[in-house]
Amino acid sequence: MSEQDPKDSLEAATQATHSLQGLSTELTARVPQLLEAMRSVGTGLELHSTLDRICDTAAELADARYAAIGVVDEEGAGLSDFLTHGVPKEVEDEIGHRPGGQRGLLGALIHDPAPVRLADLTADPRFEGFPAGHPPMRTFLGVPIRVQGEIFGNLYLAEKEGGAEFTDYDLHMVRVLATEAGIAIGNARLYEAARQRERWIDGSVAVTTALLSGGDADDALAVVAEQARHLADSAAGIVLLPAEEGGLEIVAVSADSPSASLGVIIGPESPAVAELLAGEAVFMDDLATDSRMVIRPAHPYGPSMFLPLHSGGRVLGALATPRARGDRPFTKTERTLATQFASQAALALMMAEAQRDRERLAVYEDRDRIARDLHDLVIQRLFATGMMLESAQRRSDVPEVQTGVGRAVDELDVTIQEIRTAIFALQPEPAEAPSGLRTRVLREINMAAVPLGFKPSHRFLGPVDSLVGERTGKNLIAALREALSNAFRHAEASLIDVVVDATAALPDGRDAVRLSVADDGVGIPEGSRRSGLRNLARRAESLGGASWFGPGIGEGGGGTTVVWEAPL
Repeated sequence: MSEQDPKDSLEAATQATHSLQGLSTELTARVPQLLEAMRSVGTGLELHSTLDRICDTAAELADARYAAIGVVDEEGAGLSDFLTHGVPKEVEDEIGHRPGGQRGLLGALIHDPAPVRLADLTADPRFEGFPAGHPPMRTFLGVPIRVQGEIFGNLYLAEKEGGAEFTDYDLHMVRVLATEAGIAIGNARLYEAARQRERWIDGSVAVTTALLSGGDADDALAVVAEQARHLADSAAGIVLLPAEEGGLEIVAVSADSPSASLGVIIGPESPAVAELLAGEAVFMDDLATDSRMVIRPAHPYGPSMFLPLHSGGRVLGALATPRARGDRPFTKTERTLATQFASQAALALMMAEAQRDRERLAVYEDRDRIARDLHDLVIQRLFATGMMLESAQRRSDVPEVQTGVGRAVDELDVTIQEIRTAIFALQPEPAEAPSGLRTRVLREINMAAVPLGFKPSHRFLGPVDSLVGERTGKNLIAALREALSNAFRHAEASLIDVVVDATAALPDGRDAVRLSVADDGVGIPEGSRRSGLRNLARRAESLGGASWFGPGIGEGGGGTTVVWEAPL
C-alpha cells in the first residue's frame, strides 16, 4: 500500500469550502468545530483507536446519540468489524452478535456506497428489523469511507439529539469528516502493516534460534506453536508432524489451558490432511463444522489456518492457528505473513534436523570407536591378565593365594562379560518392528549411559508391556528422555535410578503408570529455566495425569526426583 497523497487533505478542505457556500452565518460559524474534528481524527496511528476516535468525533459533530463504523470485508460481501459509540456495554452483550452486513440497510450501503439520510430508517423498504435488545433508532445518516479510492467501510449516525432530523449541513460536515477519516485510516493501516510484518519477522528469528540452539526438539516445537499463536492472534498454536500409521499427529500445543489434543492423530482420511501433505495451505471459516476435517481438536474453534511446513520439496508437518468461534476471520495479509512464517519455520526445522543428524552421526562414530577399543584393547588385556593369574595360581603352593587369585580370575571373567554387554549396547540397532515399553525404556537408559559415563539403575513394577497403551507409552518414553537429558545437562549426577510402576494409582483412584527418575545431583536452582519440566507437565496433563519434582537420592535428599504419571 502506498502512502497517502498530501493533495487529499487539500481536496477535502476545498470540498468543505464549496459545500459550505450559501449556508447561514450560524452554520458557517461552526466550521472551527469541523476543523477541530478533522484534527482530532488525524492524531494517532493505531487503527482500532483511530476508528473509535472517528466514531466519537462524528457523533459530536452531528449531535448524534449513536455512531458506528462498519468495516467492509476483503470480499466486499459483508462486514469484518463493527465499532460503536453510545451503545452501553451491557446492551451490546444482550444483543450478542455484531451485524454481518450481508442484508438489510447495512448490506445495501455496502453494495451501493452512497450517502443516505433518512427521517425514519424503520420505514425504509431495505430495513429488516432490529435484533432483540437493540436500542430504538429512527433518524439515520450513512456516509461511505474511502481509503485511496477504495471503499473501507461506512460511517453510520442515528438519533440526532432533540428528535430532529439530520440536516444537509450534517451531511456535508460528516462527508468532509469521512474524507479526513479515510486519510487517517490509510496512515494507520500503513503503520499497522509495518508493525505486523516486524512482529512476524521477529517471530521467525525466535523460532530459528530455538530450533538451531541444539536444545530438546519438543521444546523447540513448543516455541514454534507459541510464536505462531501469538503472531496470528489465535486461540491456540498447534504443530502437527506425520504419524507412523499415516495422517498427522499433534505434537505441540500452545493454549491458555492444557490441551487434551496433544498426541491426537488426524487420519489420512481427512481431506484437509491430504491437502496439507501435498503442500497446500488450508483455510477454514469454522473449524468446528468444516467437512474437510474428519477428526477435530478438542476445543470448538472457528476461523483457522492450516499451513504446510514444507521446504526443499519435503512436507515436514503442518502448523495450525485456530481462533475461537465467533472471532474475526483471517485477513489476506495475515494469511500471507503466516504462510511465509511457516516456510521459514520449515527451513529451520530442516536445518535443525540436519544438525541433529550430524550430531547423531558423531555420537555413532564415537560409540563405534569406543566399542572397537573395548574389544580390541581392553578385553584382550583383561583376558591376558586372567591367563597370567591362572598360571600364577597353578605355581603357588599357598592355599590362601590360590583362593584369592581364583576369585580375581572369576571377577575378570564377569568384567569381560559386562564389557561385551556394553559393546553390544553401543552398536546401533537395525530397523525392527515396534518393541514393548520395557525394551524402549532399556534402550533409552542404554543410550543415556554413553554421555553420562555410567548406566542408570532401573526397576519395573507390574506388567508394563501389557497394561500401558501405545499413546501413553510414547509420552512416557518422551518424558524419560527429557528427564535423563536434564540429568545429564544440568544435574551433574553420579547416580540415577529409574522406576516404571504400572501398579500405581492417581489421587482419584484410577489405575496409572508412574515414571520416577531420581538422581543425586545438584538439584534445581531457584530461578532456573524450567521449560523441560513444563514439557513433562504438559504431556501428562494432556493424558489426564500430572508431573512434579521433589528431593533426590543424594545425601540429605540432595538431587532431584522427577515424577510423571498418567492413567492406564
